[in-house]
Amino acid sequence: MLAGLGVMALPALVLKAKRRLELSKGKHPSLAGHSKMSRRVARLLPFYEYDETGFFCSDDAPPEVVASRRAGFFRLADAYRARFAHSAAQTAVVRDGVSDLQFTGAYRVPFQYSRMVRTHLQAGAFVASSQGVTVTDLDGNVLYDLTGSYGVNVFGYDFYKSCMARGSARVEALGPVLGAYHPLLAYNVERLKAISGLDEVSFHMSGTEAVMQAVRLARYHTRRTHLVRFCGAYHGWWGDVQPGVGNPVAAEQTYTLKDMHPDALRVLRRRKDIACVLINPLQALHPNGSAPGDSSLVDSSRRAGFDRAAYTAWLKALREVCTERGIPLIFDEVFMGFRLAPGGAQEYFGVKADMVTYGKTLGGGLPVGVVCGRADLMRRYRDDRPADICFARGTFNSHPHVMGAMAEFLERLDTPEVQALYQGLDDIWNARAARLNARLAADRLPVQVANLSTIWTVLYTRPSRYNWMLQYYLRLEGLALSWVGTGRFIFSLNYGDAEFEAVADRFVAAARQMEADGWWWHDGQLTDKGIRRRILKEMVRHRFSGK
Repeated sequence: MLAGLGVMALPALVLKAKRRLELSKGKHPSLAGHSKMSRRVARLLPFYEYDETGFFCSDDAPPEVVASRRAGFFRLADAYRARFAHSAAQTAVVRDGVSDLQFTGAYRVPFQYSRMVRTHLQAGAFVASSQGVTVTDLDGNVLYDLTGSYGVNVFGYDFYKSCMARGSARVEALGPVLGAYHPLLAYNVERLKAISGLDEVSFHMSGTEAVMQAVRLARYHTRRTHLVRFCGAYHGWWGDVQPGVGNPVAAEQTYTLKDMHPDALRVLRRRKDIACVLINPLQALHPNGSAPGDSSLVDSSRRAGFDRAAYTAWLKALREVCTERGIPLIFDEVFMGFRLAPGGAQEYFGVKADMVTYGKTLGGGLPVGVVCGRADLMRRYRDDRPADICFARGTFNSHPHVMGAMAEFLERLDTPEVQALYQGLDDIWNARAARLNARLAADRLPVQVANLSTIWTVLYTRPSRYNWMLQYYLRLEGLALSWVGTGRFIFSLNYGDAEFEAVADRFVAAARQMEADGWWWHDGQLTDKGIRRRILKEMVRHRFSGK
């Protein structure tokens, strides 16, 4: 009898094993696709750092190159001390009390070099004012802004300063009354419904909150447990959407699958526990790659490139599978919303989502998160089960001043001046990238750029351990970068040809000086694989010997 039961159970076991194998194949084979393994590996990595001698010759460069690098580095340090003195001093005053500053300062470059850089190349984290496409620091330096304020700045700083000021004036009479709504909310809801093509709107305080609520609602209505995200995609810092390194909590109900791969589609078709699929359109620039920050720029293996037709086909395939399986497809447009097109990624790629999250720029310069979705997915309760609810409220959701700035933003979105910024947008920025790449190639500099419209990533074409140094030369040339360095340039749409050419001139000048100072020395033998192998040997030695 027991034998018979075993035979009867065998097909179920085989099916379970098959599903497990499909899931394993659907995950990206790198550590980024296997969150548990990445966390385990992270715990094993030892800290070590180079002394001053090792700092300049970690690639075994000859003495004359080492001398050139040393001279260039300290010349750069002298220039930083002279040019950024007040900004650096103010940063030093507050650093010990601001956790974010400690983190970003430590993770601006690969950790082996960090202390030396922090000691000598302090530009400061403070700015005093903004205008057009520039920011001015505490020392009076006017810098072309390539930070994009983490995605907020789509239309230029003057645009948002005006939205904030005029929006606040429109709600001044109400002040900070919370719970009750300012009348402008009604306008914002109708406009968001029209832009998203969806039925209902939910307001929140940040993009992370918006994504949390969208996933929560999807789980509530599907009665399924797991969300699907794609390898390398960023959806905020909460546990379920940031598995692996950086998350102290195991994301047990998250599948991290290969982007743009049929194995991922196979997982979606076969599994019955998937509550939703999250898409960040930014991944079209670097599918299956994490955010390209300079802290991980240990060699020249960074890759990026945008194929609009291929990514559109991928999204359409996802849409088809999600429809077939009743899985809500969520577009996370917190970062990219309103940058690619007035209607966002849905308009740009021609693919309809079931829910869309917005944030950053939509607040007109003030903090905001928004979920738009189908009515059947947005409902937070069930009429027939009074205790079966999906609770979500926030004290500052729908804050009057946010509603005011948002109304200004949405009204201006329809103006001829703003609409004109979208005309030929891809052609303009692809041509600009091509012109800069042509200049870099003509000077035989080992640098190229890749872009998704106004979002750019710097690529390095010669194996090197020192590519991360470029961010410091760029800063000295008057270009403001975010703490991730050369991994992401975010241009606002109001960059004209003259402003862009000024940025290009400064970029080329910085790259020329970095080349002249010997940071890109290459002996014809060094490879990216060889660099990674050497770093691995260093880590093993320090892990087991303590030195």
